[in-house]
Amino acid sequence: MGADTALVRFVSRDLELNGGAGVPGLLRISVLPTLLASATGTAVLLCSPGLAGLLLPELDPGQAAALIRLFAVFLPVTTVALVLLGATRGYGSVVPFVGVEQIGKPALRVLLAVPLVLLAPSVAGLSVAWLAPGVLGAVAACVSLRRSRRRHPGSGQPPSRAREFWAFAGPRAVSSVFDITAVWIGVILLSVLGTGTDAGIYTAIGRLVTAGSLLQLAIRLAVAPQISRLLAGDDAHGARRLHALSTRWIALFSWPAFLVLAAFPRTVLSLFGPGFGGGATGLVVLAAACLVNVGVGNAQTVILMAGRSVWNLVVAGGAFVVQLGSGIWLVPRYGVLGAAVSWGLAIVVDNGASALLARYRLGFRTVDRGYLYAAVVGAVTVALPVFALRTLFGDTVPGALLGIVLAIGAFCAAVWRYRLPLGVGEFFGALRKRGPGNSL
Repeated sequence: MGADTALVRFVSRDLELNGGAGVPGLLRISVLPTLLASATGTAVLLCSPGLAGLLLPELDPGQAAALIRLFAVFLPVTTVALVLLGATRGYGSVVPFVGVEQIGKPALRVLLAVPLVLLAPSVAGLSVAWLAPGVLGAVAACVSLRRSRRRHPGSGQPPSRAREFWAFAGPRAVSSVFDITAVWIGVILLSVLGTGTDAGIYTAIGRLVTAGSLLQLAIRLAVAPQISRLLAGDDAHGARRLHALSTRWIALFSWPAFLVLAAFPRTVLSLFGPGFGGGATGLVVLAAACLVNVGVGNAQTVILMAGRSVWNLVVAGGAFVVQLGSGIWLVPRYGVLGAAVSWGLAIVVDNGASALLARYRLGFRTVDRGYLYAAVVGAVTVALPVFALRTLFGDTVPGALLGIVLAIGAFCAAVWRYRLPLGVGEFFGALRKRGPGNSL
């Protein structure tokens, strides 16, 4: 429902304007509606056994219904946990979110699942292993939020902002659906219009693209509440400077990853097993599109933290239309490559339009002297060795390993040599200026 992103913006603004006094009210107007909506979803799933057969046709109808009901029971807990973690991010700390969603829950799922697989494998047992960490995550989110509120009690009682909150969260909810669909629409189209093998190859490509974007996600989590807080305090210059610095660092460290994927796509895909090399051209296409994605930084975050969730919705909707329309035309003709091209077009449209809006409507510049240094260091020092080795050895494991080793050496030397124009100290200093008590 968009409440998690809305809390990042509204909690950080309230800390700047009221010292956190309005956070209890924000929690009431965000948690109760999302809890009600998720409970309604639970009731629908519990009362619709026929839906289980459609979602899980390979299972026995009784087992399928039991699994759907099991997941449905955990839906409200997981939903509220994500909302509360959005509030903790609004306080300027990414530790609770990363600790719960990126580290704690995945690690616990593995620890619980492995013994079950070895001793008593079953679909129901693995489902419990997947779901149980969500309860612990919800508890951890509550504890972390409680500590943050104690550090920032604020004073006074700001007026209710329910209408403003949901006017922002509503469009963000729809655009987040488009964001999630962008990752999976290619798989769905390939499953319907292509083959299951193509869908599997495309899924592997998607995993690699997602892995290459992890740094961008990490920096987004760190800077989003800070940009919101700076804008709330009328420090537009500081917000623009932080965006420029973060974009510089995203490009500096993300471009090399996608250049390696573009140089040795078949070798990288071979990690998934034999037969995945057929997606090499598609991986090159998506790697090129992701160079645009990371090159413009977190422009979508700037738009959202500036309160323009409707803009974000229009851009995301436009990108979805481009991906769906081009995918329907390209997938039957070109398979995995067609799905990759359609997703790549959507990535370029989404990020390009967001960057233009951030630049010309909000005044957030991206390219400066430091950005040019980052472009040269992040692209040239990696592109030269990896593509040279690709020419000499082909798309092979020895060529990839040697190219990566040489690229790492050249990259590290260049970063150290140009650390001042790259703004190493300035970037981390900007992140530390978030107000008392807030931590990364």
